[in-house]
Amino acid sequence: MESHGRDEPKGPVLHIVVVGFHHKKGCQVEFSYPPLMPDEGHDSNLLPEEWRYLPFLSLPDGAHNYQEDTVYFHLPPLNEDMKCVYGVSCYRQIEAKALKVRQADVTRETVQKSVCVLSRVPLFGLLQAKLQLITHAYFEEKDFSQISILKELYDHMNGSLRGSSLEGSQVYLGLSPRDLILHFRHKVLILFKLILLEKKVLFFVSPVNRLVGALMTVLSLFPGMIEHGLVDSSHYRPKSSLTEDLTLVESVSGAEEFVSVSVTDITSTELEVEGTAAGTAVESLSSGNSTEGDNHLLKPPSRSSPESSESDWETLDPSVLEESPKEAAEVKETDLLLPEVFDSEPGTPITVQPQPAGGQGGVVQGLVSGLEEDQYGLPLPIFTKGYLCLPYMALQQHHLLSDVTVRGFVAGATNILFRQQRHLSDAIVEVEEGGVHIQDPELRKILSLTTADLRFADYLLKHVTENRDDVFLDGTGWEGGDEWIRAQFTLYLHSLLSSALQQDNERLLADYGVPFVTAWKISHNYRVWFSNKHPAMAAITPGHPFQGQYSVADVKLRLSHSMQNSERGKKIGNAMMTTSRSVVQTGKAVGQSVGGALTSAKSAMSSWFSTLAQPAAVTTDELPEPAEEVQP
Repeated sequence: MESHGRDEPKGPVLHIVVVGFHHKKGCQVEFSYPPLMPDEGHDSNLLPEEWRYLPFLSLPDGAHNYQEDTVYFHLPPLNEDMKCVYGVSCYRQIEAKALKVRQADVTRETVQKSVCVLSRVPLFGLLQAKLQLITHAYFEEKDFSQISILKELYDHMNGSLRGSSLEGSQVYLGLSPRDLILHFRHKVLILFKLILLEKKVLFFVSPVNRLVGALMTVLSLFPGMIEHGLVDSSHYRPKSSLTEDLTLVESVSGAEEFVSVSVTDITSTELEVEGTAAGTAVESLSSGNSTEGDNHLLKPPSRSSPESSESDWETLDPSVLEESPKEAAEVKETDLLLPEVFDSEPGTPITVQPQPAGGQGGVVQGLVSGLEEDQYGLPLPIFTKGYLCLPYMALQQHHLLSDVTVRGFVAGATNILFRQQRHLSDAIVEVEEGGVHIQDPELRKILSLTTADLRFADYLLKHVTENRDDVFLDGTGWEGGDEWIRAQFTLYLHSLLSSALQQDNERLLADYGVPFVTAWKISHNYRVWFSNKHPAMAAITPGHPFQGQYSVADVKLRLSHSMQNSERGKKIGNAMMTTSRSVVQTGKAVGQSVGGALTSAKSAMSSWFSTLAQPAAVTTDELPEPAEEVQP
């Protein structure tokens, strides 16, 4: 049985876990195969410390309100050799009186359990499809002591998924960009840009299957992101005890003093380290468990301290590379001598150096990002260095929203407490109403869509809605289908990256929004991507796919966009609806009071106008096509 332990996984599936709700102990693991703890039995409740949130992720908040639900979640790795662990959980509840074998600890009217799969590959939809069938059969037994079916599930999944490639449509099973665009419309592009800027984005809706579906579908628009870009997306430390919390607070106090050092302070004090003020700063850095080598010069550290709970990214001022090229060059030369710099651990500092040209086909290991990249350097290293992707967050993980080691997140939640604390997120995505709420006016300005962006979004929406009622295609056709939409976003991102590489590219980048491009160029993912050479980008035509001269259609598009999204536009729209409703009601009342004379006059006028309009109704004017059509 030891061969099935967590240290020597035989296949892509690590564990099959059953989580139940105990009336006294709450959510707890009731069964695991192979055992989560190698020295324990299958029925042990013990968990690895890194996975202490597993029961709360598998059995989500408010699960009692639904007969069944599905959860996607990420767990941190157990050791340095592992990457992100992908979890899929199928929840169901059954009446206790329907059980054939009722155990002594069943004291409630309903029994709530989840069957969970922990995997090393992000095949969420495929795992869900298999798991739902097994969960249904497991509950139909009406005897939860029958665990043979779960062991068979483990063997079957490892047998069928062994050697499965992450390339192809099976990665996107159950994720529909088509439905996403129909629901969020042009706001999908705002979400796309939000994640490019590595902001704190919180998705909110119930039940969980809608939540994780919307979040993962947005990520599927980024080329290669689900396949290869999430391996470092769950590197966080669980909040385990009061002692650890106090230790973290102490380290944070020192870290905050370091973060407060600006670029000008770094320059002015570089030659005065022996001074009294500099000595005080060095002492404060020492209190933050910083290494001695980082203290002799007040500049971003070249390596992380093994005792520090904070990654180097948290102490790196984004403007260092912009305003102090001399010091950035020194850091570069120093890091070239360190073999640890290419390690993909969360504490690894950001280094800027060229990557030698490699193969042009397939996927290769990124020299700096640590991710498996294609010839264009994609996926972008967004979910690295403390930027988390948590499709579902339990209430017990709430502390991660304000953790200093977390520089940002794309997370999903169903508990209203997450939504109420808006100051912890840059944007809250209301999936139910299809809204994106951003409180910061400056960020709203940065994310304001340009005319070219509106053309792109309108182009997508037009093709999706035109094929919506085709019962024969039903989203399976190419143009307007799911794969087509992903191809358009791939072209959008390729064009953006290609434009960023051009000399004198201000005019090219203006179509993407000058404030947005300025903010994106200081993000972690852009700086790492830009530090490498990607010869394949030479084949990509720079410039926005929908660049071109303004037209009357652009004016209409901008007006429609403003009316639908600005607060003033919404008020005007509501006022117009209220006025229209009042006019209709008044017309009905007047018509009834005069014995229907108004209705008769209205019908006579309508017939007269229809006879006059017949010669002019031969041709109809349509809105012009976007300036340039995107070819897949």
